[in-house]
Amino acid sequence: MTLELIGYFLAVLVGVSLGLIGSGGSILTVPILVYIMAVNPVLATAYSLFIVGATALVGGVQKALQKKVDFKTVLVFGIPSIAAVYLTRANLIPLIPDVLFSMGAFEFTKSAALMVLFAFVMILASVSMIRPSAQDKAADAENISYNYPMILLEGTLVGILTGLVGAGGGFLIIPALVLLAKMPMKLAVGTSLFIIAAKSLLGFLGDLHGGETIDWTLLFVFTGLSVGGIFIGSFLSKKIEGSKLKSAFGWFVLVMGVYILIKELFLVGTSA
Repeated sequence: MTLELIGYFLAVLVGVSLGLIGSGGSILTVPILVYIMAVNPVLATAYSLFIVGATALVGGVQKALQKKVDFKTVLVFGIPSIAAVYLTRANLIPLIPDVLFSMGAFEFTKSAALMVLFAFVMILASVSMIRPSAQDKAADAENISYNYPMILLEGTLVGILTGLVGAGGGFLIIPALVLLAKMPMKLAVGTSLFIIAAKSLLGFLGDLHGGETIDWTLLFVFTGLSVGGIFIGSFLSKKIEGSKLKSAFGWFVLVMGVYILIKELFLVGTSA
C-alpha cells in the first residue's frame, strides 16, 4: 500500500513536469508503473499510452484556447505517426517473442528488451533537455513552411518508437516541428501535445484485443492525478524559470535512464 501511495504521488509529479516544461513527464510514467506500481513492462507501455494521451489532450486543449496550436501540422505530422503507433501496438508488439534469444542459462526477454530500449530513450531525452538546443533559441517565424518528406518520415519513426516504449515522444516532435516546419517554439509545444494525445490514445486502442486484463482503477486514478498535476505545473511555471527547470529535470531523467539500463542489464545478465 505504501508503494502504491508513492506511485500515485509520483503520478501528480508527471503532470506537474508536463505543465512546467511542456515535455518530459511522460518519460517517467513507465518506470513509475514498473518499479513502483509493479506493473508488467509490456502492459506498462500500454498504460502509459493512455495516461500520456489523456494528460496531453488536456494540455493541448489549454494551448488551443490560447491559440497556440496549428491544426494543419497536427494532421501533416500526426497521420503517419498515429498510423505507425497503432500498427506497432496491434501488430509488431504481439509478434515479438517472450524470449528474444538465449545462450545456455542466459535469456534476454521481451520485457527486459523494452525496458532497455526505454532507458536509451530516456538518456536521449535527457540530452535534449540538458543541452541548449536550436529550438530554444529559434525566433518566431511569420510563415510556417513544410518539408513534407522529412516530416512524414519523422512522424513515422516517432510513431514506431511511441508504440514500442509507450512514451509520448514530445522531445522528438518539438525539435522536428521547429526545425522542419520552421514553427515558433510556443506553437510547436501546443501542436505537439495534440499529436501526442491522438497517437497515444489510438495506440492504446491497438492493445485492446478483448483478452487482456487491465486494472482500470489504477489506470483512471493515475491518469486523473497526472491531469491534475498539469494545472499545478502551469501555475508553478509562472514562478520558475523554464530553462533552468528543464535542465535540472534533464539531469534527473539521465540518472533514471542510466539506473534502469544498469538494473535491467544486471538482471538479464544474472537470470538463470
